[in-house]
Amino acid sequence: MDSTPFRKIVLDAALARCYAGEQMRTLLFALSLTLPILASEKPTDLDREHLIAHFEMTESWLVDEVSHLSPAQLTFRAAPGTFSVLDCIQHLNLSEPGYWATFQREIKNKPTKDESPSEDIARMWYGIDRTEHAKTPPAQVPALKSADLSPVLGQFRALRATMLQYIRTTQDDWRHHMVPNWDRDTYQWLLMISAHSQRHILQLREVKHNPNFPKQ
Repeated sequence: MDSTPFRKIVLDAALARCYAGEQMRTLLFALSLTLPILASEKPTDLDREHLIAHFEMTESWLVDEVSHLSPAQLTFRAAPGTFSVLDCIQHLNLSEPGYWATFQREIKNKPTKDESPSEDIARMWYGIDRTEHAKTPPAQVPALKSADLSPVLGQFRALRATMLQYIRTTQDDWRHHMVPNWDRDTYQWLLMISAHSQRHILQLREVKHNPNFPKQ
């Protein structure tokens, strides 16, 4: 029996399957081009301007509040266990690097379609409303041995310079990167960093307005 016709049938079937497979791959590729792609969005001018203004405001405000104070004024505590003016600044030095590291980690992730469930104004109120007080984590409790303002303020301003340089120049998509477990996007996280310093500027102002605060 001549097996040539049979071999031809098998070969034709194999070629047909290969052709069908190639068609399927081509079809899948074409379909992939029609799917929506979540593109990163650069920061809006308004978001960038708001962050720059807030960061610059809180830095200059802090410097103005403390630069003229004496060692006695910097280290005065209204009561045992409370923060002095210098403690407030050092607390920022202990907390802000961790907040900045969290931001840097989350902004490297892929953007999502999610949007923040909270409003920007909530971050702003955090810096203004001190009616609620949270217990400071032990790692962020200052334990300064010196009353020298220069290195403490210098450390604060150095990180501020780093963050402001990033805010002024980045093209990262702040609005489509979420911070897990914190009901906010990374723009709001940056705003929170500056609002957190505002909160402690208000705290050190309370220290300065204590009736027993040293006159000089």
